[in-house]
Amino acid sequence: MNMLARSALYWRTARYLKPRQVAHQILHRLRSHHFAPPSMSALKARTTSRAAQFKTAPLLDKDDPWSFRFLNIERTFADGSIDWISGELPKLWRYNLHYFDYLLDSNRSAVERAQIVDHWILQNPPGTQDAWEPYTASLRIVNWIKYFLSAAAPSAAVSPHWIESLAAQCAWLRRNIEYHLLANHLFKNAKALLFAGAFFEGSAADEWLQKGSEILSEQLVEQFLSDGGHYERSPMYHAIMVEDLLDVIALDRAVPNVISATVLGSLKRQAIPALAFLRDLTLPDGEIALFNDSARGIAASTQSLFAYAARLLGTKPICCRAEGELIDRPASGYFGWCGPADGWLIDCGSVGPDYQPGHTHCDTLSYELLFDGRRIVTDTGVYDYEPGERRQRSRGTAGHNTVMVDGAEQSEIWGVFRVARRARAIEARVASHKGRVSFAGAHDGYCRLPGSVIHRRTAEYAPNRSLQISDELLGDGFHVMENRVHIARGLHLSRHGGVLEVRDDASVLVALLNVGKGSSIYIESAEQYPGFGRAERIDVLRLRSEGVLPLRQQYSIRRA
Repeated sequence: MNMLARSALYWRTARYLKPRQVAHQILHRLRSHHFAPPSMSALKARTTSRAAQFKTAPLLDKDDPWSFRFLNIERTFADGSIDWISGELPKLWRYNLHYFDYLLDSNRSAVERAQIVDHWILQNPPGTQDAWEPYTASLRIVNWIKYFLSAAAPSAAVSPHWIESLAAQCAWLRRNIEYHLLANHLFKNAKALLFAGAFFEGSAADEWLQKGSEILSEQLVEQFLSDGGHYERSPMYHAIMVEDLLDVIALDRAVPNVISATVLGSLKRQAIPALAFLRDLTLPDGEIALFNDSARGIAASTQSLFAYAARLLGTKPICCRAEGELIDRPASGYFGWCGPADGWLIDCGSVGPDYQPGHTHCDTLSYELLFDGRRIVTDTGVYDYEPGERRQRSRGTAGHNTVMVDGAEQSEIWGVFRVARRARAIEARVASHKGRVSFAGAHDGYCRLPGSVIHRRTAEYAPNRSLQISDELLGDGFHVMENRVHIARGLHLSRHGGVLEVRDDASVLVALLNVGKGSSIYIESAEQYPGFGRAERIDVLRLRSEGVLPLRQQYSIRRA
């Protein structure tokens, strides 16, 4: 790409940023992180007689406390000396090492946890790579405080130098809030500052509490949409945000009368619609839909979050549906139908907040489909956040169950998290009538192509029976239309005359696909990422048509 083209790409990306964000981006690049330790004489841990009841889950599946598994990559530090830099591993893996989620692991002893905390403090002075990035520090601060407040770490066992290190991390974070990124990073910063202000007492702690509460209150309004969904439109990040809301409510139980009633009231009011949204974006197999940056095994399960909410808010811990429900979430752009065993969800909304679309995929009008509690059509998922072919595949149009025109991407994705020109939904509606669900949607992502191409998709879903898809390209000129259908892992696609069969590993017929006339049919193989760090081969149906617009393609998927 020449300099002129690259400059244009940068402009098409940067023009969506907020002025405040641009200013902080410049400051972030010009200066090193600020650090000023607090005066420990004026800051101490608050005394509390209540043991916290945060959500915990055993994470350690081996006896070795020096073994760590993140993103399906395991590393064991046999000599008991953790390599906190681990430069050969993906950045997100290194981040997880510094998050300290494993400090809440009930399978690790108090002695083992103490050894790990001591080793981190020794090996990671302020400013150390990865360890002291604000997002990493935010998660670690919360996890340390959760542990220090828990019954697993009685106050007598919490060393003074741990408290001193924690205070230093909180002071660091306060001076390095991620205003240059905003979105979920800013929310995590605010949550950590609120935790810090509740855990410590003193003038610095009071200011942390005030700043955390101020940002959190602003961002609750900014980041949660009217239908309850998080504005980054990722079911995975939505689930993470739900846990954030519940964590602060649980913090108030452990350290009462510190967080303001106004902030708590806002959190509780937002938690209920956020839980309802999570329920709608959880498919009948118990897993979230894989729209945008979403993968299994990162966020807490929907079932565990509902149980957490039931304990804190008295909501019913029931995630399964007794009967089918229409899904109509227009603010977030998710539509469909889910029952106790069958479900279909389609994405037709904004790709994310204009100023921070880092978790955006080219999945407008893509969908996932289940019969009998099993995914039949799946999204590609996410392999990692590293630059390369797999990141491109997970984000690109060809990695989703939607239409590609002339080999172009719906949205102009580049880098690992960047988006320039974006597809925008120009129509989206769903309705249910006489036991069938109808959907119609369209987007303008291809309007930048010659002929100002519009992709319009209609669908008719008969719960527990079939899905019919009709796609149309509107506009002018000659174009190539390609449609992909990703068959879920464990299922296999074969062609028998004019019918395509979907069979499982035991050769049992699961579903039948019928393709309308006028499309060339190809059965291909591609990677699918059921979780970070995992790649498996799946079958993909590709339909190809070319000609002068309008062009149309149709296919149906029927339960066998």
